[in-house]
Amino acid sequence: MQFQLTEDQRAVRDMVREFAAKEIAPVAAKHDREHSFPMATAKRMGELGLLGITVPEQYGGPGADYVSFALVAEELAVADASHSVIFGANASLSVGPILNFGNEAQKQRYLPGLSSGAILGCYALTESQSGSDAGSLTTTARKEGEHYVVNGAKQFITNGGVADLCVLFARTDSASKDAKGVSAFLVDTKTKGFKVGRNEHKLGLNASYTNQLFFEDMVLPKEALLGREGEGFKIAMATLDTGRIMAAAGSTGIARAAFEASVAYAKERKQFGRPIATNQAIQWKLADMDVTIEAARNLYLKAAWLRDQKQPYTHAASRAKLFASEMAMKATIEAVQIHGGNGYTKDYPVERYMRDIKIFEIFEGTSEIQRLVIARHVVGA
Repeated sequence: MQFQLTEDQRAVRDMVREFAAKEIAPVAAKHDREHSFPMATAKRMGELGLLGITVPEQYGGPGADYVSFALVAEELAVADASHSVIFGANASLSVGPILNFGNEAQKQRYLPGLSSGAILGCYALTESQSGSDAGSLTTTARKEGEHYVVNGAKQFITNGGVADLCVLFARTDSASKDAKGVSAFLVDTKTKGFKVGRNEHKLGLNASYTNQLFFEDMVLPKEALLGREGEGFKIAMATLDTGRIMAAAGSTGIARAAFEASVAYAKERKQFGRPIATNQAIQWKLADMDVTIEAARNLYLKAAWLRDQKQPYTHAASRAKLFASEMAMKATIEAVQIHGGNGYTKDYPVERYMRDIKIFEIFEGTSEIQRLVIARHVVGA
């Protein structure tokens, strides 16, 4: 079993680590405080080839593997979780469906722009009454001759307010009330009838826009259909499997940031005449962080490696996402505790890490859904 990264994978990791430290970390707190989208650094991610990192060279991407993709998610999250989520919404949730299910014309049209950052993408699946039960969505795409007419609304859509392209899931079979009637579409957000709702005021990830989307008699040509009619749920679930690798890697990055900040603070902060790092209570917290971060990284790297080997990876991705997100939630809470009263202020970044990580236990499938997925693999249901 090989635990070493390849030369190319190390080069990607090191490049992103340097970029994130120099260009993202210095502006992260400002964007969080102002709830502003970091368009400049988002575009820089495109210039560096990150937003379409797995896109083959023939479509304008660098053609990297999914281990590299996951490493990017971790390194970005160390500097700022919002940037990691912006990356994932584009490089995974938007690029993935087109790369895996799009026809040649769709790949040629959209992948170069998504890869370069010329256009940003969003993934519109969730609705107000359709979250974990994604197959129950009610947005409709009614076939009328050579067109589809779309009506409905989506909620909690990452990048929704800034996206140029929307991967939309809608019901094309009105007689079906389950996942079998769902189809996927590629939508130019300038299309008449496409409207952006409010940017949600969230606990964390304040630099990542999360929007409502509305579709009012929006007319799409038949060429907008992604895959075949009725394949939408399959496309959605396949995409979320890869998204869970991204979420696991991002969680690991947030935990690593909290850990590194805690080690530095514990060595510097003195109580009773000595650094608190000499206290066993603090040492044990740091030791637990060190062990669990390494375990989470190995879980997400295995899932990404299985993805690269074209082996089944759904189980591995759910394991990684569940463990990493819950591990990071605990690590950030402990980081605030180690920082004491300072950790509760915005003078230190650990309070932001704790706010940012919570959503990782919810999006891309909640922890409860991950346990269902894992259990079905265990018992063969």
